[in-house]
Amino acid sequence: MPTAITGSAMITCLGDLAETLQALRDGRSGVSPLRCGDPAKLNVANGYSIDDDEETPPGLPRLAGRWLARCVERALKEAGVDPARSRVAVLVGTGLRELRAVEQWYADGVPLRLAELHFAEAVRSVAPDVTEVHTIANACAASGYALALAADMLELGEADAVVAAGCDTMTESMLTMIGRVGAVRADMVRPFDADRDGVLLGEGAVAVVLERAERLTGDRRPSALVHGVGLGCDAHHETAPDRAGIVATMRDAHERAGVTPDDIGLVLAHGTSTALNDPTEAGALLEVFGTDGPPVTGIKGSVGHTSGGAALMSLLVAVDALRTGVVPPTAGLRRPDAEAEKLDLVYGEPRPSRARLAQVNAFGFGGVNAVTVVEACDEH
Repeated sequence: MPTAITGSAMITCLGDLAETLQALRDGRSGVSPLRCGDPAKLNVANGYSIDDDEETPPGLPRLAGRWLARCVERALKEAGVDPARSRVAVLVGTGLRELRAVEQWYADGVPLRLAELHFAEAVRSVAPDVTEVHTIANACAASGYALALAADMLELGEADAVVAAGCDTMTESMLTMIGRVGAVRADMVRPFDADRDGVLLGEGAVAVVLERAERLTGDRRPSALVHGVGLGCDAHHETAPDRAGIVATMRDAHERAGVTPDDIGLVLAHGTSTALNDPTEAGALLEVFGTDGPPVTGIKGSVGHTSGGAALMSLLVAVDALRTGVVPPTAGLRRPDAEAEKLDLVYGEPRPSRARLAQVNAFGFGGVNAVTVVEACDEH
């Protein structure tokens, strides 16, 4: 039985959910000069930062949990779910938790309480009656894992509704790693592009409210149905992706959703613009779908690599594309590289579509992979 999405919210460098979706359709990018750390020392000049200075009081750390709290509150309100009247759990996927706050505490003496490293306080600041809050630190597939576990909790009857979420903020630690492995400074994220220079970080938060579809009553209708989430942890390498592991996760998702590759009408790629990920993902997609596969697009050229929130952000973009019949172009992609040129890549301008089902890819360090099959409730 599919799981219903009844509420959603998102914050990126491009704005809230509606603003981000419009910017994606327009092919716009939120890349800007780096606002975290010293670009010269980090060897990173650009990023996809949220202009949120007014929301961070002076002398307090810049916490991803603030964005998370806003998204959880908005998603619950849209869903019409009251944690005081039903059992609501919250699962938060993240790559780095509140590492930026730790950096500010160490370097600048900004006060930090250990409790702030976990997201329970942030969530309970807007939803004090939720039954439980769990943090899932599963790299760049974290919110995909949160989605899968949320569906399991509902199926097992452990909650009436579950909020699956993801969040991360810019950190000097991750920027240092990017600056050390890149031969040149990337100007922006260019998924599957022959002239890509590497990945850049994005930041933000996202949340979706999940409920059992058969329990919705009255005029409550979901925006989308999650048919299945395939999970993998191939442990092939600390950072390098494994094609076989990715293929296995895609096929697991299809099996759980009860679909075949021919049923998939759109793919939201992980598309990190890195030398290893892009050709590996392209090869896996070609192995699963062949050269006549569905259109493929990606959002990281517009919002950067948002780590823990990446999977759910792509999911909401996929749902919007299915509902409106408009697939957003891949920002930053100008000339497909050799490994990806046989894919039906969407770039340059939006693509009309009548797809019913979409596949959403999210791959993390250590072969921690999550692939979701989602169906939108019709709008177009």
